[in-house]
Amino acid sequence: MDEAEALLPTYLRFVKGVVDSADLPLNVSRELLQESRDVKAIREGNTRRVLSMLEDLAKHDAPAADANDNDDDKKDAGKFTQFYTDFGAVLKEGLGEDFANKEKIAKLLRFASSTTDTVSVGFADYKARMKEAQEAIFYITADSLAAAKNSPQLEVFRKKGIEVLLMSDRVDEWALGFLNEFDGTPLQSVAKGAFDLGKLQDEEEKKATEEAAETFKPLLAKLKEALKDKADDVRVTSRLVDSPACLVVKDDGMSLQLARMLKQAGQSAPESKPILEVNPEHPLVKKLDSPEGQIHFHDLAHILFDQALLAEGGMPEDPAAYVKRVNALLV
Repeated sequence: MDEAEALLPTYLRFVKGVVDSADLPLNVSRELLQESRDVKAIREGNTRRVLSMLEDLAKHDAPAADANDNDDDKKDAGKFTQFYTDFGAVLKEGLGEDFANKEKIAKLLRFASSTTDTVSVGFADYKARMKEAQEAIFYITADSLAAAKNSPQLEVFRKKGIEVLLMSDRVDEWALGFLNEFDGTPLQSVAKGAFDLGKLQDEEEKKATEEAAETFKPLLAKLKEALKDKADDVRVTSRLVDSPACLVVKDDGMSLQLARMLKQAGQSAPESKPILEVNPEHPLVKKLDSPEGQIHFHDLAHILFDQALLAEGGMPEDPAAYVKRVNALLV
Protein backbone atom coordinates (compact mmCIF):
# COMPACT_ATOMS: atom_id res chain seq x y z
CA MET A 1 0.00 0.00 0.00
CA ASP A 2 1.29 3.48 -0.85
CA GLU A 3 -0.67 4.90 2.07
CA ALA A 4 -1.60 2.90 5.15
CA GLU A 5 -3.31 5.28 7.57
CA ALA A 6 -4.88 2.28 9.35
CA LEU A 7 -1.42 0.97 10.27
CA LEU A 8 0.41 4.22 11.01
CA PRO A 9 -0.77 7.82 11.65
CA THR A 10 -0.21 10.34 8.86
CA TYR A 11 2.32 12.38 10.85
CA LEU A 12 4.65 9.34 10.67
CA ARG A 13 4.27 9.03 6.90
CA PHE A 14 8.05 9.16 6.45
CA VAL A 15 8.22 5.57 7.79
CA LYS A 16 8.19 2.69 5.27
CA GLY A 17 8.21 -0.99 6.15
CA VAL A 18 6.40 -4.32 6.34
CA VAL A 19 3.92 -5.39 9.01
CA ASP A 20 3.94 -9.13 9.69
CA SER A 21 1.04 -10.41 11.78
CA ALA A 22 -0.36 -13.92 12.31
CA ASP A 23 -3.65 -12.42 13.56
CA LEU A 24 -4.79 -11.02 10.20
CA PRO A 25 -6.68 -13.15 7.63
CA LEU A 26 -5.11 -13.55 4.19
CA ASN A 27 -7.87 -11.65 2.38
CA VAL A 28 -7.23 -8.26 3.94
CA SER A 29 -9.75 -5.68 2.69
CA ARG A 30 -9.91 -1.93 3.25
CA GLU A 31 -13.06 -2.45 5.34
CA LEU A 32 -11.23 -4.93 7.58
CA LEU A 33 -8.36 -2.49 8.08
CA GLN A 34 -10.79 0.18 9.19
CA GLU A 35 -12.75 -1.97 11.65
CA SER A 36 -10.35 -4.59 12.97
CA ARG A 37 -9.28 -4.43 16.62
CA ASP A 38 -6.07 -6.19 15.68
CA VAL A 39 -5.27 -3.47 13.15
CA LYS A 40 -5.86 -0.77 15.77
CA ALA A 41 -3.50 -2.58 18.14
CA ILE A 42 -0.90 -2.82 15.35
CA ARG A 43 -1.26 0.92 14.68
CA GLU A 44 -0.73 1.77 18.35
CA GLY A 45 2.24 -0.59 18.58
CA ASN A 46 3.83 0.81 15.41
CA THR A 47 3.44 4.36 16.69
CA ARG A 48 5.01 3.56 20.08
CA ARG A 49 7.88 1.70 18.37
CA VAL A 50 8.69 4.58 16.00
CA LEU A 51 8.52 7.24 18.74
CA SER A 52 10.71 5.11 21.04
CA MET A 53 13.27 4.74 18.27
CA LEU A 54 13.29 8.53 17.77
CA GLU A 55 13.69 9.05 21.54
CA ASP A 56 16.77 6.79 21.50
CA LEU A 57 18.24 8.70 18.56
CA ALA A 58 17.62 12.00 20.35
CA LYS A 59 19.44 10.76 23.49
CA HIS A 60 22.52 9.87 21.43
CA ASP A 61 22.48 13.14 19.50
CA ALA A 62 24.66 15.11 21.91
CA PRO A 63 26.85 17.83 20.32
CA ALA A 64 29.98 16.04 21.50
CA ALA A 65 30.09 12.34 22.22
CA ASP A 66 30.74 11.47 25.85
CA ALA A 67 33.95 9.58 26.53
CA ASN A 68 31.90 6.86 28.24
CA ASP A 69 29.58 6.38 25.24
CA ASN A 70 29.89 3.05 23.49
CA ASP A 71 30.53 2.68 19.75
CA ASP A 72 26.81 2.34 18.93
CA ASP A 73 26.03 5.60 20.73
CA LYS A 74 28.79 7.42 18.84
CA LYS A 75 27.57 5.92 15.58
CA ASP A 76 24.07 7.35 16.18
CA ALA A 77 25.35 10.83 17.10
CA GLY A 78 23.99 13.39 14.64
CA LYS A 79 21.33 11.10 13.17
CA PHE A 80 18.46 12.75 15.02
CA THR A 81 19.57 16.22 13.87
CA GLN A 82 19.54 14.99 10.27
CA PHE A 83 16.15 13.34 10.77
CA TYR A 84 14.69 16.50 12.31
CA THR A 85 16.01 18.67 9.49
CA ASP A 86 14.14 16.45 7.00
CA PHE A 87 10.97 15.57 8.90
CA GLY A 88 10.68 17.85 11.95
CA ALA A 89 7.80 19.88 10.47
CA VAL A 90 5.90 16.66 9.70
CA LEU A 91 6.42 15.33 13.23
CA LYS A 92 4.84 18.50 14.67
CA GLU A 93 1.53 17.54 13.04
CA GLY A 94 1.29 14.80 15.67
CA LEU A 95 0.46 17.37 18.37
CA GLY A 96 -2.92 17.85 16.73
CA GLU A 97 -3.43 14.31 15.45
CA ASP A 98 -2.24 12.02 18.24
CA PHE A 99 -3.36 13.23 21.68
CA ALA A 100 -2.37 9.93 23.32
CA ASN A 101 1.29 10.49 22.42
CA LYS A 102 1.34 14.29 22.60
CA GLU A 103 3.83 14.40 25.49
CA LYS A 104 6.25 12.03 23.73
CA ILE A 105 6.07 14.10 20.55
CA ALA A 106 6.60 17.36 22.49
CA LYS A 107 9.83 15.95 23.98
CA LEU A 108 11.15 15.30 20.45
CA LEU A 109 10.53 18.81 19.09
CA ARG A 110 13.45 21.16 18.52
CA PHE A 111 13.56 24.90 17.85
CA ALA A 112 15.94 27.78 17.37
CA SER A 113 15.98 30.32 20.18
CA SER A 114 17.04 33.88 20.91
CA THR A 115 20.34 32.48 22.24
CA THR A 116 21.14 30.11 19.33
CA ASP A 117 20.53 30.05 15.57
CA THR A 118 20.61 26.26 15.28
CA VAL A 119 17.36 24.28 15.54
CA SER A 120 18.55 22.36 18.58
CA VAL A 121 16.62 23.55 21.65
CA GLY A 122 14.02 21.21 23.10
CA PHE A 123 11.42 22.18 25.69
CA ALA A 124 13.36 20.23 28.35
CA ASP A 125 16.56 22.11 27.47
CA TYR A 126 14.70 25.41 27.72
CA LYS A 127 13.20 24.51 31.12
CA ALA A 128 16.63 23.62 32.47
CA ARG A 129 17.85 27.14 31.61
CA MET A 130 14.80 29.07 32.85
CA LYS A 131 15.39 31.88 35.33
CA GLU A 132 14.40 31.18 38.91
CA ALA A 133 11.34 33.43 38.91
CA GLN A 134 10.27 32.55 35.34
CA GLU A 135 6.82 30.97 35.22
CA ALA A 136 6.34 30.22 31.50
CA ILE A 137 8.09 28.96 28.37
CA PHE A 138 8.16 31.96 26.03
CA TYR A 139 7.98 31.56 22.27
CA ILE A 140 7.27 33.54 19.11
CA THR A 141 6.06 32.41 15.68
CA ALA A 142 7.01 34.18 12.45
CA ASP A 143 7.27 33.67 8.69
CA SER A 144 11.03 33.20 8.87
CA LEU A 145 13.78 32.73 11.43
CA ALA A 146 15.15 36.22 10.68
CA ALA A 147 11.71 37.80 11.23
CA ALA A 148 11.31 35.96 14.54
CA LYS A 149 14.80 36.87 15.75
CA ASN A 150 14.40 40.59 14.90
CA SER A 151 10.84 40.96 16.17
CA PRO A 152 10.26 44.04 18.39
CA GLN A 153 8.44 41.78 20.87
CA LEU A 154 11.80 40.25 21.88
CA GLU A 155 13.43 43.52 22.94
CA VAL A 156 12.64 43.40 26.65
CA PHE A 157 13.46 39.67 26.80
CA ARG A 158 16.94 40.37 25.40
CA LYS A 159 17.35 43.21 27.90
CA LYS A 160 16.54 40.87 30.80
CA GLY A 161 18.45 37.88 29.38
CA ILE A 162 15.34 35.69 29.03
CA GLU A 163 15.46 33.02 26.32
CA VAL A 164 12.62 32.87 23.77
CA LEU A 165 11.98 29.96 21.39
CA LEU A 166 11.84 31.04 17.72
CA MET A 167 9.33 29.13 15.59
CA SER A 168 9.29 29.67 11.83
CA ASP A 169 7.76 26.48 10.32
CA ARG A 170 4.34 27.03 8.74
CA VAL A 171 2.89 24.29 10.93
CA ASP A 172 4.12 25.79 14.23
CA GLU A 173 1.23 28.17 14.87
CA TRP A 174 -1.35 25.41 14.27
CA ALA A 175 0.54 22.74 16.21
CA LEU A 176 1.16 24.95 19.27
CA GLY A 177 -2.59 25.45 19.52
CA PHE A 178 -2.78 21.86 20.84
CA LEU A 179 0.07 22.23 23.36
CA ASN A 180 -0.70 24.53 26.28
CA GLU A 181 2.07 23.33 28.58
CA PHE A 182 5.14 21.16 28.82
CA ASP A 183 5.89 19.16 31.95
CA GLY A 184 3.64 21.42 34.02
CA THR A 185 5.05 24.71 32.66
CA PRO A 186 2.66 26.79 30.52
CA LEU A 187 3.66 27.94 27.04
CA GLN A 188 3.17 31.65 26.36
CA SER A 189 3.43 33.51 23.07
CA VAL A 190 5.23 36.85 23.46
CA ALA A 191 2.98 38.32 20.75
CA LYS A 192 -0.34 37.56 22.46
CA GLY A 193 -2.14 39.23 25.32
CA ALA A 194 -1.17 42.03 27.68
CA PHE A 195 2.50 42.05 28.62
CA ASP A 196 3.34 40.77 32.07
CA LEU A 197 6.62 39.14 33.08
CA GLY A 198 5.30 38.54 36.56
CA LYS A 199 8.09 38.19 39.15
CA LEU A 200 10.73 38.90 36.47
CA GLN A 201 9.52 42.52 36.29
CA ASP A 202 10.25 44.66 39.33
CA GLU A 203 7.72 46.98 40.95
CA GLU A 204 9.44 50.15 39.70
CA GLU A 205 9.02 49.03 36.07
CA LYS A 206 5.36 48.19 36.62
CA LYS A 207 4.76 51.53 38.32
CA ALA A 208 6.51 53.43 35.50
CA THR A 209 4.30 51.70 32.91
CA GLU A 210 1.13 52.52 34.88
CA GLU A 211 2.18 56.18 35.21
CA ALA A 212 2.97 56.40 31.49
CA ALA A 213 -0.42 54.89 30.65
CA GLU A 214 -2.10 57.59 32.76
CA THR A 215 0.04 60.40 31.31
CA PHE A 216 -0.53 59.29 27.72
CA LYS A 217 -4.25 58.59 28.15
CA PRO A 218 -5.40 61.56 25.98
CA LEU A 219 -2.84 60.64 23.28
CA LEU A 220 -3.89 56.97 23.34
CA ALA A 221 -7.53 57.97 22.93
CA LYS A 222 -6.62 60.15 19.94
CA LEU A 223 -4.53 57.36 18.39
CA LYS A 224 -7.37 54.90 18.86
CA GLU A 225 -9.77 57.25 17.07
CA ALA A 226 -7.32 57.84 14.19
CA LEU A 227 -6.72 54.09 13.79
CA LYS A 228 -10.24 52.84 14.55
CA ASP A 229 -10.41 51.05 11.18
CA LYS A 230 -7.10 49.24 11.78
CA ALA A 231 -6.55 48.70 15.52
CA ASP A 232 -8.85 47.19 18.12
CA ASP A 233 -7.09 49.11 20.88
CA VAL A 234 -4.02 51.28 21.56
CA ARG A 235 -2.11 50.97 24.81
CA VAL A 236 1.24 51.69 26.46
CA THR A 237 3.61 48.76 26.85
CA SER A 238 6.88 47.93 28.60
CA ARG A 239 7.77 45.08 26.20
CA LEU A 240 9.53 47.51 23.81
CA VAL A 241 13.00 49.00 24.26
CA ASP A 242 14.22 50.35 20.90
CA SER A 243 11.09 50.22 18.71
CA PRO A 244 8.28 52.79 18.82
CA ALA A 245 5.40 50.32 18.48
CA CYS A 246 4.40 46.70 17.91
CA LEU A 247 1.25 44.73 17.13
CA VAL A 248 -0.16 42.01 19.37
CA VAL A 249 -3.39 40.02 19.46
CA LYS A 250 -5.65 39.02 22.34
CA ASP A 251 -4.86 35.89 24.36
CA ASP A 252 -7.55 33.88 22.59
CA GLY A 253 -7.12 35.59 19.21
CA MET A 254 -5.67 34.20 16.00
CA SER A 255 -2.14 35.39 15.32
CA LEU A 256 -1.54 37.73 12.39
CA GLN A 257 0.81 35.15 10.86
CA LEU A 258 -1.80 32.36 10.92
CA ALA A 259 -4.44 34.70 9.47
CA ARG A 260 -2.06 35.53 6.58
CA MET A 261 -1.35 31.84 5.98
CA LEU A 262 -5.06 31.01 5.78
CA LYS A 263 -5.69 33.81 3.31
CA GLN A 264 -2.73 32.71 1.17
CA ALA A 265 -4.20 29.20 1.10
CA GLY A 266 -7.54 30.60 -0.09
CA GLN A 267 -9.29 29.92 3.21
CA SER A 268 -11.33 32.39 5.20
CA ALA A 269 -9.87 33.80 8.40
CA PRO A 270 -11.99 35.45 11.11
CA GLU A 271 -11.83 39.22 10.86
CA SER A 272 -10.03 40.65 13.86
CA LYS A 273 -8.05 43.80 14.46
CA PRO A 274 -4.68 43.72 16.27
CA ILE A 275 -3.80 45.82 19.30
CA LEU A 276 -1.20 48.55 18.82
CA GLU A 277 1.21 48.87 21.73
CA VAL A 278 3.40 51.98 21.90
CA ASN A 279 6.69 52.67 23.65
CA PRO A 280 6.23 55.87 25.72
CA GLU A 281 10.02 56.42 25.83
CA HIS A 282 10.50 56.46 22.05
CA PRO A 283 11.09 59.89 20.38
CA LEU A 284 8.52 59.18 17.65
CA VAL A 285 5.77 58.51 20.20
CA LYS A 286 6.76 61.63 22.16
CA LYS A 287 6.69 63.66 18.93
CA LEU A 288 3.04 62.69 18.44
CA ASP A 289 2.26 64.69 21.58
CA SER A 290 4.22 67.77 20.46
CA PRO A 291 2.78 70.82 18.59
CA GLU A 292 4.56 69.70 15.39
CA GLY A 293 3.25 66.18 15.83
CA GLN A 294 -0.32 67.45 16.19
CA ILE A 295 -0.08 69.03 12.72
CA HIS A 296 0.80 65.69 11.08
CA PHE A 297 -0.92 63.50 13.68
CA HIS A 298 -3.08 61.48 11.28
CA ASP A 299 -0.17 60.63 8.98
CA LEU A 300 2.20 59.84 11.87
CA ALA A 301 -0.39 57.58 13.51
CA HIS A 302 -0.85 55.55 10.32
CA ILE A 303 2.92 55.36 9.72
CA LEU A 304 3.38 54.10 13.29
CA PHE A 305 0.82 51.34 12.71
CA ASP A 306 2.13 50.36 9.25
CA GLN A 307 5.73 50.23 10.49
CA ALA A 308 4.66 47.91 13.31
CA LEU A 309 2.88 45.75 10.73
CA LEU A 310 6.00 45.63 8.53
CA ALA A 311 8.20 44.68 11.51
CA GLU A 312 5.77 41.86 12.31
CA GLY A 313 6.08 40.47 8.76
CA GLY A 314 2.89 41.84 7.25
CA MET A 315 2.17 44.40 4.53
CA PRO A 316 0.14 47.64 4.78
CA GLU A 317 -3.30 47.39 3.20
CA ASP A 318 -2.37 50.34 0.96
CA PRO A 319 1.43 50.36 0.38
CA ALA A 320 1.18 53.36 -1.97
CA ALA A 321 -0.54 55.44 0.73
CA TYR A 322 2.17 54.45 3.24
CA VAL A 323 4.95 55.51 0.85
CA LYS A 324 3.13 58.78 0.14
CA ARG A 325 2.86 59.60 3.84
CA VAL A 326 6.53 58.82 4.51
CA ASN A 327 7.68 60.87 1.51
CA ALA A 328 5.54 63.85 2.56
CA LEU A 329 7.10 63.86 6.03
CA LEU A 330 10.62 63.40 4.65
CA VAL A 331 10.17 66.42 2.37
